[in-house]
Amino acid sequence: MLAALMALTLAPDSPLMAATLFGTVATPAGAPVAGAMVSLIDEKNNSKITVYSDKIGRFALSTRSDGQLSLRVRAPHLADLTKILELGASSQIKLSLIIQPLRTPEQISDSLSASAHVTKLKWHDKARQATFISQCHYCHQIGNEITRQPRDEEEWDEIIKRMEGYFSVITPWDKQTFKKVLAKGFDGKPVTGKQSHIVSPALDSTKIEEWQVGDGNSFIHDTEVGSDGRLYGVDQGHDVIWELDRKTGKTIRHQMPDIDLPLGGLYSGAQLPIGIFTGKHGPHSLVEDDNKTFWITGSLSSTLLSFNIETKKFKTYEIGGDALYPHTIRRDKHGILWFTVPASNQIGRFDPKTAKFSLIDLPSNGFFRWLTDALFPTVLKIASWFPQQNTHIWMSHHWYTGLGRKILNFPYGIDIHPHTGEIWYSKLYAGKIGVVDPKTFEVTEYDSPMSGPRRLRFDKEGKLWIPAFNEGGLMQFDTKTEVFTTFKLPLLASGEYEIPYALNVHPDTGHIWITTNQSDRILRFDPKSKTFTSYPSPTRVTFLRDLTFTKDGKICASNSNLPAYAIEGGRPVMLCLDAGDH
Repeated sequence: MLAALMALTLAPDSPLMAATLFGTVATPAGAPVAGAMVSLIDEKNNSKITVYSDKIGRFALSTRSDGQLSLRVRAPHLADLTKILELGASSQIKLSLIIQPLRTPEQISDSLSASAHVTKLKWHDKARQATFISQCHYCHQIGNEITRQPRDEEEWDEIIKRMEGYFSVITPWDKQTFKKVLAKGFDGKPVTGKQSHIVSPALDSTKIEEWQVGDGNSFIHDTEVGSDGRLYGVDQGHDVIWELDRKTGKTIRHQMPDIDLPLGGLYSGAQLPIGIFTGKHGPHSLVEDDNKTFWITGSLSSTLLSFNIETKKFKTYEIGGDALYPHTIRRDKHGILWFTVPASNQIGRFDPKTAKFSLIDLPSNGFFRWLTDALFPTVLKIASWFPQQNTHIWMSHHWYTGLGRKILNFPYGIDIHPHTGEIWYSKLYAGKIGVVDPKTFEVTEYDSPMSGPRRLRFDKEGKLWIPAFNEGGLMQFDTKTEVFTTFKLPLLASGEYEIPYALNVHPDTGHIWITTNQSDRILRFDPKSKTFTSYPSPTRVTFLRDLTFTKDGKICASNSNLPAYAIEGGRPVMLCLDAGDH
């Protein structure tokens, strides 16, 4: 068994590892600890590799690094154990690790994920809570160490005002409720609930590698695996592409070309996270073509950018029209690029051969949403006359009508049907999914049974899988029968909720991998058995974006909580999870 565990820690494409650690994890009473996260962290805190102990507490962990490394053991309801180890080439070290129980209510509380702390917010109005989940969670966790700090109503008022500058669409009445609930709930007292972690045998064969990238003010949104096996992440805060060699841990910074726009791009009138957002393009999503070129959406500049991974050269393409905030991008089998344009309620099409754009207007779904589609470009232009003053808030009818997010459609996720080539998308705020005929541009939409449909994906059979951000759910849509099936995500404790941002379908197993950004976990759903498996994150404050796969089936993503300095370790993280079943 030990030999099998040790073998699972070695990637087939990796060079000879420098050292191997193995042993057991137990409590002071000698009880084995199953599912303990055993991590090795390099001397500069740039990389971390983690495995999980099995049902009798055994683990094996191999590393490419040598020298002085930190060993950390972490398990629910137990105190972290840390050791400094001096590792030499080809070392083999046996360890018996004893982890102590947490002693005080404060220690227990601090060890719990944000999903536990957010239960302290008591909502008497479920509609207000639904708006809070929709509008206050899309960039970061709420309930982590930074966001749960005690503040009075005046301090929360200032924070909420700043969030409105980041385009959190709430009403004056929402704001009054939010600041009262936050001030009363986050009082600095410990959480008394207990989370229940189910340790799956699947963890025995799982390994997670993490690499810190960028700085504390980086916002690495999406990360993709390149055809060269490297990870490429777009830093929306700094107009940068980060290139990571997973074998060596080395990162390369590629600065995007400047553009004739002010700081914040077309959104310069908004109070963007100055000190965090230092760019004009705001790169968001990326996809690679057959010519080793990534195509990237410039959300703040309304552009597409290309980046060739061999020449390292960029090229910028202005979308034109009233296209605002190009978002998620996918590529069809003919090489055509399709992307959502949320702020102008459109789908974009780009042919790289002709460099021609087409913009497809989507249904407005009511008068007030139509008014948003018509006026948003004008509102942004006028707001830009008053840099970073949030003029857009007072000009928008979401504020004085009291409709809030109901004035927006916000087409968000997008994917290509693997059999028909149809373009399917989600409308985050309208609560719909839709399909575009790629030849006629005819559009059909469907109401989703759960609210907040976000970044969706197809499986090989042509079933569409959709995360329901607002309701902590998973939806499947059969495009042939036009029937939805829904599933609620498992929670760690009563009263908690999840905010699934994105998902992807494993190319080999067909399993659905889901980001669960409140509880420091990744979930896997097996469509055949209709069961979930939970993979606890070794890093506190885990907020994942789009999910992607390596050629050998590892699942990779970026941990991009905003601000990044809230993440344990203080910087964004690129990560790859190897479930050992491909």
